[in-house]
Amino acid sequence: MTPTELLPCFVFLFGLVVGSFLNVCIYRLPKDESVVFPPSHCPHCSYAIRWYDNIPLLSYLFLRGRCRGCGTLISLQYPLVELLNGALALLLFLRFGPTRAFAALFLLCSALLVITFIDIEHQIIPDEISLPGIVVGFVLSFFLRGHSWLNSLLGILLGGGVLLLVAWLYHRLTGKDGMGGGDIKLLAMLGAFLGWKAVPFIIFASSLLGSVIGVSIMLLQKKDSKLAIPFGPYLAFGAVLYIFYGKPLINWYLGLSGFYPG
Repeated sequence: MTPTELLPCFVFLFGLVVGSFLNVCIYRLPKDESVVFPPSHCPHCSYAIRWYDNIPLLSYLFLRGRCRGCGTLISLQYPLVELLNGALALLLFLRFGPTRAFAALFLLCSALLVITFIDIEHQIIPDEISLPGIVVGFVLSFFLRGHSWLNSLLGILLGGGVLLLVAWLYHRLTGKDGMGGGDIKLLAMLGAFLGWKAVPFIIFASSLLGSVIGVSIMLLQKKDSKLAIPFGPYLAFGAVLYIFYGKPLINWYLGLSGFYPG
């Protein structure tokens, strides 16, 4: 195989390695711990993880999903995050090639993986990701073809503004907080990276999926509408869906509605 043909394999492996670091972020950020120091260790026995026990996917298989030091089961989340990030890296590379857009979107998708798993477990979206993400997304707009700084700025304003308005209206009508500030900052970050046109699509897709899954969970668990369901993972799903299929889906819908010639 030529180096060019091997490049997707290297991209997949790179995604796996980054995914290993994302696991550190997922575990430590909610605890307000440094993601750099101390080095990786078992949270149960503090066994210092050696390099050969920290090879993405392979080490989990060789260790049979257990810590070498104490034998405690290692969560499936670790290889899952690595595999998802590797798959996203490969799919983005196949879609965009070795471009600046690939690098920017890989950075975004990696951040969304961290946000998704943290929000599912802790129901928080770390400001350490969303706030710098807004700035990074805006700065990158100056270097990406077809994505102007104005498009990014409008995405920030529309993304943050829409959910802020929803949260304000909900509070005015019910006297309760229904939308977390983390969701507002996350959508602003997505608008910074993807532009204002992505915001309506992401809101629609995430709301549709969230409604279906949320109602299903409430019916299965026999709980009422007060059940707290994290919205961050649905926003992340809507963003990834837009990256790969957003424009074709929008064109298909507009054509179906008669607003677009097809």
